[in-house]
This record gives sequence, C-alpha cells and structure tokens, in this order.
Amino acid sequence: MPRYFFDVFYRTDHPDQDGQRLPDDAAAWLEGTQVAAEMLADLDGDLKPGEHWRLEVTDAARNKLYVIHFNSERMK
Repeated sequence: MPRYFFDVFYRTDHPDQDGQRLPDDAAAWLEGTQVAAEMLADLDGDLKPGEHWRLEVTDAARNKLYVIHFNSERMK
C-alpha cells in the first residue's frame, strides 16, 4: 500500500514525519478530511481573524494531492 503524509501549516509548519499507509488517493482524501476536522476541533476557538490553517495531503514522493484551507477574516 502507498504511504501518504498529512502536513499541517498553522502559525508554524508541522510536517508529518511518519505518514500512513492507505489503499489509494481516495482513502487519503477521506483520512485528510477526518484529520482536518479533528485538528480544527482541537483548536477550540484559537483560530483568530486573519489567520490561515492548511492541511496538505502528499504522496510518498511528497507530491501534493489535496489541500484543505481554512481562512478567517474580520469583515469590519
């Protein structure tokens, strides 16, 4: 099974050092959405207006497959 990495970029870079073996790209997308949901819940209100949170799903060669972005903006 191929290895996928789930790198998080929020305030500082948090590269995934170990990765995870998954059957295919579709499984990596599903895992990425679950990881993103869990990590955003763990922020527990810490994301401030003007900040950006990003998760990149890469393959074993570190080619980007998917990117999930969360941006926060203050409108006034």
